[in-house]
Amino acid sequence: MTHPIRLAGALAVAGLLSVSAGAAGAQEIELHGAVQFNDNHAFNKALLKFEEVTAACYKKPIKFVLHRNSELGLEKDYFNFMSKGVSVDYAIVSPSHMSTYSKMAPLMDMPFLFRDLEHWNKVLDQGGLDPIAEDVKKKADVILIGYAGGGTRNLIVNKPVENMEDLKGLPIRVMGAPIQTQIFQAITAAPTVIAYSEVYNAIQTGVIAAAENEAAGIEQMKFYEVGPDISLTQHAITVRPIGFSGKTFRKLPADLQECIMKGGKEGGKHGRDIESGEDSAKLAKMESDGLLKTHKFADRAKLLELSEPVKKSYAEELGATAVLEKINSIK
Repeated sequence: MTHPIRLAGALAVAGLLSVSAGAAGAQEIELHGAVQFNDNHAFNKALLKFEEVTAACYKKPIKFVLHRNSELGLEKDYFNFMSKGVSVDYAIVSPSHMSTYSKMAPLMDMPFLFRDLEHWNKVLDQGGLDPIAEDVKKKADVILIGYAGGGTRNLIVNKPVENMEDLKGLPIRVMGAPIQTQIFQAITAAPTVIAYSEVYNAIQTGVIAAAENEAAGIEQMKFYEVGPDISLTQHAITVRPIGFSGKTFRKLPADLQECIMKGGKEGGKHGRDIESGEDSAKLAKMESDGLLKTHKFADRAKLLELSEPVKKSYAEELGATAVLEKINSIK
């Protein structure tokens, strides 16, 4: 693939492709995005909103090309492309895929980072993650222009879990990152790392009694068939940044740069509204269809208290103590 920015005229000497844009003499800028999904997915809707807002703001010839359905690889590939300034100009990428460059980035995915959905929205709107964004920009040369996400992760259990007594010693599958094991140990569960594809059978055969996921994952994998009791621990709310290549950004006109920042913020907010709304709606529909039953977790304040020392230790390890303190201070 040729370089993703395509500018006409003088920039052609830098090896960038010229594109004519209808009206005589008009010059068009072409930008390429990438996503693993189709247009039904919240990520696509967030990126399409980013394109729409940016184009309306810029009011000059601009073309966006969004490569869907993993046409250009996976999120980890998109981030590497954006860092190098090739193939992909903008994409939504999980924080874990930024960790090769920025040690701080995975903090965004830490369990119990947010007190609730309201706190999550305030942190994202009030610049709580700005220090991480600065680190990503410095280390990877990728600008975080907005924040999508909004899936809320709860426990999927084969029996009701409603309080600390029910949770104690619960054999639960967690993701491979060490922080996941440490957090779930701290809240008195018994975590074990099992491949995602094996979770259904592991619950069914009694190897574990629980797993954790957001509503879309529960629906897609039919986890409700083996874990019909959903404990509303709300232990994680996803953050999925919209990244933009720094190398691309610096080549663009100043007015377009401003519009991209505006579009990123509005696109991210649009994606959050959709995904958080879809998440609760999916869970409610599965419950109304009789596929699962949700249980309020009575001791959620205790979960936050028990996890705090682990969160502090992890933030210190990542050099992000100040970031965690800033997030905690947002009311």
